Amino acid sequence: MRGNQPKTPTGHPTALQAYLLGPVDFEAALLLQRRLHYDIAGDRGQAALVVCEHSSLITVGRQGSRRHLLFDGDNKQARQWRVRWVNRAGGCWLHSPGQLSIYPILPLDTLGMTPPEYVALLGETLRRVLGDCSVTARVHVDDAGVWVGDRLLAAIGVAVKDDVAYYGACFNLNPPLDIYRLLRCHPRTAEPMTSLERERRGPVRPSMVRERIVEQFRESFGFARVSLYSDHPALHAAQAPGRAKRALGVK
Repeated sequence: MRGNQPKTPTGHPTALQAYLLGPVDFEAALLLQRRLHYDIAGDRGQAALVVCEHSSLITVGRQGSRRHLLFDGDNKQARQWRVRWVNRAGGCWLHSPGQLSIYPILPLDTLGMTPPEYVALLGETLRRVLGDCSVTARVHVDDAGVWVGDRLLAAIGVAVKDDVAYYGACFNLNPPLDIYRLLRCHPRTAEPMTSLERERRGPVRPSMVRERIVEQFRESFGFARVSLYSDHPALHAAQAPGRAKRALGVK
């Protein structure tokens, strides 16, 4: 990479399959990622992007630990949150309505990118989304995500298997921010996460942000075309665990 500019992909799959979903159970989203990962690992001409929301739960990545959960047993709200340990990079993420979970499933070898180069371009892509929403002051990007001042707005955490990246980022649109004081989102900061609505000092249109995310992914990674979907059969299979496992080849 030259300077601070993220590397531009040297190759790309022909099309990006973008799944713009509403609320999705976290376990169902994991099954969907596994299905898409399996498909893309077998056909490097494919790539996928899943954008959805989750109900309240905490996922803890490889840089997170129990020390970063700051609530105690007396907090009634936090007692209802499930804590899920996952194999992505990044720290503790509190998923909540009003936050977008962004899961690109991309063949890095086809793109000609290393994992660090991919993380850098993912961060730059999300920074451009903020710019589209008139948030540019004090914005900077590193491997933890996109920051406004000393607060994360979009946290990044990626996993890679067989040269195919999955997981991705959580992007705060307009969740209630007081709940983010109940955990430390990344070891490098004691500040809670912020949101797009807070930083632009006005309401946001979630549909517009989703559209800009898809468009910026298309431009950043050079996809020739984008196919939009609002559903996937794996989400329905996830409602019946036995059928889901058979469909995904899981024993």
